[in-house]
Amino acid sequence: MEILYLLIALSVVLVIAVAGILLWAVRSGQYEDMEGPAWRLLADDDGIRQKPEDIDPDQVKPEPPGLTRIKPRPDSSH
Repeated sequence: MEILYLLIALSVVLVIAVAGILLWAVRSGQYEDMEGPAWRLLADDDGIRQKPEDIDPDQVKPEPPGLTRIKPRPDSSH
């Protein structure tokens, strides 16, 4: 029976913590723009694709060691 007092107290503390986090998120503007990220994803521009011979080797950043980049197949038509 004594454990119920502890569990009730912990649940009240948990509810207060969740409510505080929710109030902080609402007041800090986390829910202001719900559609903006979706439109930004659709409007994302990857830039102009360049031919490998047009790329300046001084402008290319080296890849970190241990990471491999997946290269597209030559016959793919994107």
